Amino acid sequence: MVGKQGRVTGKVGPGLVGEVMVQVRGGVEAFYAHPTVPDEEIPVGSIVIVVEYFPPRTVYVARALV
Repeated sequence: MVGKQGRVTGKVGPGLVGEVMVQVRGGVEAFYAHPTVPDEEIPVGSIVIVVEYFPPRTVYVARALV
């Protein structure tokens, strides 16, 4: 999971549990997402990179440099 790209489908930010879609196991799955930078907001549609993964469905993400 760490290092995979995803797309934000629910705003990621402080005090929020966002959502990202990540391609895994031949499909795309939703994960609960939190920002790696505590006060950062990442809007819907942004491309992110998974920095940490906590099974079964939680990830910490950072904006991808596109």
